[in-house]
Amino acid sequence: MAVLARLLECLLWPARKQEWVEEAEKRRSSPDGPQSLLDAPRCAQRPHGGAAASWGLRFGASAVQGWRAHMEDAHCAWLELPGLGPGWAFFAVLDGHGGTRAALFGARHLPGYVLEALGPAPGEPQGVCEALRRAFLSADARLRALWPRGEPGGSTALALLVSPHFLYLAHCGDSRAVLSRAGAVAFTTEDHRPLRPRERERIHDAGGTISRRRLEGSLAVSRALGDFAYKEAPGRPPELQLVSAEPEVTALARRAEDEFMLLASDGVWDAMSGSALAGLVASRLCLGLAPELLCAQLLDTCLCKGSLDNMTCILVCFPGAPRPCEEAIRKELVLDAALGRRVAGEQAPGARRKGWSASRVTPTILASFSELCAFGQEPPSLNTVFRTLASEDIPDLPPGGGLHCKATVIADAYSQFCQASGERWMMGQNGAEKPTGTRSSSALDLEA
Repeated sequence: MAVLARLLECLLWPARKQEWVEEAEKRRSSPDGPQSLLDAPRCAQRPHGGAAASWGLRFGASAVQGWRAHMEDAHCAWLELPGLGPGWAFFAVLDGHGGTRAALFGARHLPGYVLEALGPAPGEPQGVCEALRRAFLSADARLRALWPRGEPGGSTALALLVSPHFLYLAHCGDSRAVLSRAGAVAFTTEDHRPLRPRERERIHDAGGTISRRRLEGSLAVSRALGDFAYKEAPGRPPELQLVSAEPEVTALARRAEDEFMLLASDGVWDAMSGSALAGLVASRLCLGLAPELLCAQLLDTCLCKGSLDNMTCILVCFPGAPRPCEEAIRKELVLDAALGRRVAGEQAPGARRKGWSASRVTPTILASFSELCAFGQEPPSLNTVFRTLASEDIPDLPPGGGLHCKATVIADAYSQFCQASGERWMMGQNGAEKPTGTRSSSALDLEA
């Protein structure tokens, strides 16, 4: 994980830092101010998951702080809902801004408000949709009663309520969900941005303005829990304030072809589209990857693709989800082995036959470590290795994720070769008469 963090730092930091600085300048009027970035990303994750075998539901979840100075995301997962029969489950992703208070409150208490609003025998689908609406507004009212006066901050909220017959999505803000059905994207939520016609009309009616695509030139979303400074328009109910906590609720009738639902905060969508994510998830499920490990790999991929934000994702798999495929597993093993050989400076056997273009392979850059060490030369940096591989035509890369999905494989292979070659490199530097057992640390130093 440390090697991956250094790869990310080297590949992404110089270019993306300037991009972030420019964005921060635009946001100086934000109530919470621009959030600072770290010098290196925090890549640690604690993936977790569970299953309800009796009705074929599995889930996995993970979160990563990434480049942000603070982690402001939160999430929750309930495979069973007290008082309701089998087949009901609840999942939510919350993306805080201006602190963690609103996101943590939502993760801890929103399920309770949903249960209270549903009651013991909710009517489907209309009664459930209305219950979700009441639950969000009740949670926001309670949060307001607890909120320190004058303090900024809020959170987007995205919830999936699963029943035996329907999938209910309720969301405020720009955390997003995508449903894969029969191998294609069947539904995706739409972000609540100030420029959406319905949002813009409500904002203007409440006396607000939109500047630089932001509410009052500051807030990027138009619906959220919290953000109470934008909920002070006199004589208007909560759902008609500048910022509303009223969720947009969708009821989708369940079908046998339903495969999975992915819920994620906006940091994930900054890096990949819905179709790309659906393709990547489906391909990883074909490898038999557990949902929680798949979520961790997905977030690593988004980090490598350049996301600078906190990221959280929950993957909910239905009975129709793709199953492990021996051919897909075989191809993945072949790909991993080929990448390992390329890191060592070798072209994979059969690469030309399978479409790995020999004309785009650069053996002088990825020459074998042993040859370089024999001449007392440093191996190429990890940055150089990754960028060189990215310039080559490599077959069978994961759909949607591409080479970025293999960053940990490349980083691990690079680390192993550095460890194996470090002593020989030092011998080349010091002369054959001065052997040493000290491994070179410079082999792991990445170029800026």
